[in-house]
Amino acid sequence: MKRLFLSLAAVCFIAIVAFSQSDNSMPVQATIKNGVIEGNYNVTNGISTYFGIPFAKPPVGDLRWKAPVPADSWTGVKMTKKFSARPVQGLVFGDMNSWSDGVSEDCLYLNVWTPAKRNTKDLPVLVYFYGGGFVAGDASEPRYNGESMAKEGVVVVTVNYRLGIFGFFAHPELSAETSYKGSGNYGLLDQTLALQWVKENIAAFGGNPNQVTIAGESAGSISVSYQMASPLSKNLIHGAIGESGAGINPTLAPVSLEEAEKIGKEFVEKAGYKSISELRKMSSKDIFEIYQESGRFGFPVVVDGYFLPKLLPEIFRAGEQAQVPLLLGWNSAEIPGQSFMQGKPYTKEAFVEKVKEAYPDRFNEILALYPHETPEQVEYSATDLASDRFISYSTWKWFDLHRTHSQQPVYRYLFSKLSPPLVDKSLTAGLAGGTVRSENPTPAPKQIGARHAAEIEYAMGNLHLVKEFAWTPDDFKASKTMFDYFTNFVKTGNPNGAGNPSWSAAKAGDANPPVMVIDTESKEIKATHDNRYLFHDKFYKNGNY
Repeated sequence: MKRLFLSLAAVCFIAIVAFSQSDNSMPVQATIKNGVIEGNYNVTNGISTYFGIPFAKPPVGDLRWKAPVPADSWTGVKMTKKFSARPVQGLVFGDMNSWSDGVSEDCLYLNVWTPAKRNTKDLPVLVYFYGGGFVAGDASEPRYNGESMAKEGVVVVTVNYRLGIFGFFAHPELSAETSYKGSGNYGLLDQTLALQWVKENIAAFGGNPNQVTIAGESAGSISVSYQMASPLSKNLIHGAIGESGAGINPTLAPVSLEEAEKIGKEFVEKAGYKSISELRKMSSKDIFEIYQESGRFGFPVVVDGYFLPKLLPEIFRAGEQAQVPLLLGWNSAEIPGQSFMQGKPYTKEAFVEKVKEAYPDRFNEILALYPHETPEQVEYSATDLASDRFISYSTWKWFDLHRTHSQQPVYRYLFSKLSPPLVDKSLTAGLAGGTVRSENPTPAPKQIGARHAAEIEYAMGNLHLVKEFAWTPDDFKASKTMFDYFTNFVKTGNPNGAGNPSWSAAKAGDANPPVMVIDTESKEIKATHDNRYLFHDKFYKNGNY
């Protein structure tokens, strides 16, 4: 009898453990334009998720290097319970964490998190585009997970788009195939089709198709700037958030169609092939190997006369961009100062030497803008200058263009929260925001600011999903503030509320506009270094000079 009791107890214990380890979900269905899909409804938090929803036909075979085509309809119920494959890419940055189902050209799927109940409608919508330099990244990364914001009453969508050789390759033969006689920009056209899908389908998830905010970081932020500028998508969005980056020289700015076609033609010839039809018959693996062997870092965005009719400064100066509220900013140390010093020590003499190399005709202007008397000043100035050249200036230019050529509010931030220590001391922080394992780990250099991409998990309320860092109460405090600002903006076009420090919109022509410094203790300040960006505006020839 005792043995029977123990056996029954063991069975009950196993059953309890099994239940406690379950995902607490039950099936839930939604009817969209193409048919019925089935996702999961979490009974503990009320969030429904649909992962891997096709929004385009697989861009393979004859559809390789073509604008995306809307997905075919289906009969029956399509299971949408797991993330799709991510776009074809190598391990470019080494620090991206993905929950995707492998790697494939067949990658044009999106994911939805919704808090909608059975009668809910007209919830605000956030569509998020991942970063990765247009050569890496995908919509399943935990940093972009939409559950936290969905709990606050927002429908969140993350979108896959084609990358690298598959997403941005232009060629004369490809241009000849299109009605607009242009090519390239397929990854950006993927995003546009996803926004059209949102317009047509988001009501099925309780979302309001007329209240859609787009957001992204790095290449995702650059994507947001392009989507705001494109005549194909500007009427599909009602708010925009940019985290570090805009498609403005020198940051992944577009080239002319003629130049893009020349790059593509030379690429094909150097690889030893003669035609696009020949390349379309090849496997994804073979195309990817040819691309990897070329040593290229992607292909440029193109002024194709279709998705992008002109350069961004021209579009914004003409007031032809989406006239929507904009929230944007960058991080306080986007890239290490050594990327400018290139191995030289942080001394006055070395800094002057590198500045003269980079600005031979205008070095005195740069030296006057970036203090460099002491090693500490040099370290900060080298970091500032490297960051400005990398991504801060282009983001500022986007900010300045929209506040000057729009009646809509523009909010600017500077993310300054230093990252906490890593849990695993054999890891180091990576450029794309995550971590990289080192064979011979050395002590991390002293942080002097927030590195590129470090803000993503703070902004999206996802510190708990990023396990590599030893998060502290200060991190969760900074995250709550940034998350509140972003969520409020998605809901209302204004970040203010929830008891956080007041954040003022910038006005056109203000030489010292308000900036929200986001840190453990966040506060609004007046910008004091915008003269640096005015210099680079002339240097990169993006202004009316």
